Amino acid sequence: MNKTVLKQKTISPKAPTRWMRAYLERYKGLLLLALLLGLATYLCAAGLMFSSGYLISEAATKPENILIIYIPIVLTRAFGIARPSFHYAERLVSHNFVLRMTSALRVRLYQALEPAAARKQNRFKTGDLLSILADDIEHIQNLFLRVVFPAVVAALLYLIIVLALGVFSLVFALLMLLWIGVMVVLVPLVSLAINGARRYHQKDSRNKLYQSLTDAVLGVRDWLFSGRQADFVTGYETSDDHLRASYAQSNSFSRNRDLLWQVLAAAVLVVMLIWISNLASQGNLSTSWIAAFVLALFPLIDAFAPIPEAFSNLSSYHDSLQRLAGLDKPVDAETRAIPQELSGVPVTICLREVKFQYEEGHPILQGLNLTVLPRQKVAILGPSGAGKSTLVSLIRGDLTPQGGSIQLNSVPSASLGDAAASVIGVLNQRPHLFDTTIINNLRLGNPMATDTEIEQAAAQAGLQKLISSLPLGMNTPVEEAGARFSGGEKQRIALARVLLQKTPIVILDEPAIGLDPRLEAELVNTIFSVLCDKTIIWVTHHLQGMDLMDNIVFLENGHVKMAGTHAVLWESSERYRNLYAMDHWGE
Repeated sequence: MNKTVLKQKTISPKAPTRWMRAYLERYKGLLLLALLLGLATYLCAAGLMFSSGYLISEAATKPENILIIYIPIVLTRAFGIARPSFHYAERLVSHNFVLRMTSALRVRLYQALEPAAARKQNRFKTGDLLSILADDIEHIQNLFLRVVFPAVVAALLYLIIVLALGVFSLVFALLMLLWIGVMVVLVPLVSLAINGARRYHQKDSRNKLYQSLTDAVLGVRDWLFSGRQADFVTGYETSDDHLRASYAQSNSFSRNRDLLWQVLAAAVLVVMLIWISNLASQGNLSTSWIAAFVLALFPLIDAFAPIPEAFSNLSSYHDSLQRLAGLDKPVDAETRAIPQELSGVPVTICLREVKFQYEEGHPILQGLNLTVLPRQKVAILGPSGAGKSTLVSLIRGDLTPQGGSIQLNSVPSASLGDAAASVIGVLNQRPHLFDTTIINNLRLGNPMATDTEIEQAAAQAGLQKLISSLPLGMNTPVEEAGARFSGGEKQRIALARVLLQKTPIVILDEPAIGLDPRLEAELVNTIFSVLCDKTIIWVTHHLQGMDLMDNIVFLENGHVKMAGTHAVLWESSERYRNLYAMDHWGE
């Protein structure tokens, strides 16, 4: 994995609340409607049971007047129809609210991660990204569907029950205030205190397992070559066993807690039955109300049932909110525009005293100075770890120098953001081809390009012979990761993309690596032929084609050790002559 260590922002405890407030404000109408419909659903359910209980009791006593049971019949029918109707509407509205919110969230997630991935800032490790994509958005959905909506509805019902009982008996209302309060407040808080921390550690452990597994997948050949694949499997299984044991403990606690909660709920029903029976025996209420009150309590108790388990998961929801709150804000449209200083004019790249390091005490670049003039061809060479790729990332603005400055004309490269793609094109070692047609892959370079422009770019990149040999031509599927084509063919498709971008600067990050010498020479000649009117920065590990360069820069230990044209270096540097001879040995 990328071991880049950069400063990360500390997320304040209030960040998740501030972050969610925007979504709550945007969809507050849907949120309020969902809560009202949820409340209406349970009130209709209680009304249905209440009128049914009264109807059954009253009908069993042979009423003197048919109106005594006619009204409960009508109410039973009305509540019976209203309850599923409100429930269906509540499901539609609540899910509409959640899906709208998570849809906006996914857009925000893409806008935050896409530039972060391109800039290699390592704001999130691979395991963190997988955790965000696999867990966090689902957690946000569950936060509202399983916690926010049920908890608010339960709180409103709790208030309504206490107020309703207070009409008949203030003492009994206070008793229920405490008793039901234990069920809907105390038990959930205890559950959060005991099981919540465990759930948080489970999520953290699962995240670390993601990291471990992705590390192993990315480095699978190293595990195999070292003969230590069994060590990885053993360590992974041990961590997985610990996680499974933690889940077993959580499940055991949940079962015991739910059993206690059901006992408390049954006790509430028994106490309610005793209380209402006493009122009836004292002549304060008709006996027909006994069944009505007790049966009405059943759906109301159901409204409180999910609260303890929902509170157990609050810690993991908070963790998800914190992680999502740490995402960068979406880039504003204004920051995507090409600065006026770079629009339609020659671009000079100027590096002054540039310093950069990934880890404290391990500098990559130390006071680097370099100027690249418009249409100049510059080769960047040096041993592995010399800072070639870092230099390219700094020029493109993917990284920010920790000392000195990098400017394109008068614009700092780090301020370009997405606009960098309109100024600097990149042809890298392994361009990715998507599992679609050739023309769609080419159009990625410029979505607004016409078919004629795409065909011209393909011809310039030397693809016309290949495309004409394919039965479907430009509409030929490239297959997954471009498996249909060779390495050289993929690079030519990527070159056509760069041509369609029409950027004044092109970075070549060893595009010919892995090709045989003949194909490499053909590709290099094609690249420099079609990009002759552009500024080229060529990162390479050997000296093939150096006679085409206007300037050759050797990086070593963070400094420029040699610089000049091929002719100048050949005359003045024995080291260059030796490197050139070694690179061309055997030709």
